Amino acid sequence: MKIGTVAKRTGLGIETIRYYEREGLLDQPARKASGYREYDEQVIARLAFIMRSKELGFTLGEIRELLGLWFDASTTCCDVRRKAEQKIRDVEAKIKSLQSIKRSLKQLIDQCQQRGTLEECPLLQGLMIQETGSK
Repeated sequence: MKIGTVAKRTGLGIETIRYYEREGLLDQPARKASGYREYDEQVIARLAFIMRSKELGFTLGEIRELLGLWFDASTTCCDVRRKAEQKIRDVEAKIKSLQSIKRSLKQLIDQCQQRGTLEECPLLQGLMIQETGSK
């Protein structure tokens, strides 16, 4: 099937599919004499794998590693589980960081009296303190 058909079936853009090829997430497809890429049915499953992995927060580099595990005959379920457990640790760290950001923003908002000049705005002052280390 041509790249346009693959794009329609997966909901991905043609350039995204080409990008995944360049990044090594997809094998280079065979080409017809006309130069058009010719994809087999397996590319749909691989793209579904890539899209689901992205939804779960895996980076393209991590997806490349997962694909490598998928096609490595010596890979065990434990190998894949370790990758998933590491991703959970990464997600938990991001959540902790985002919660800290949220607390900081709430503190700045709580200080805001919604009046005064920009120079007196605690939100802007709070951002200046964070950015430069001093007022």
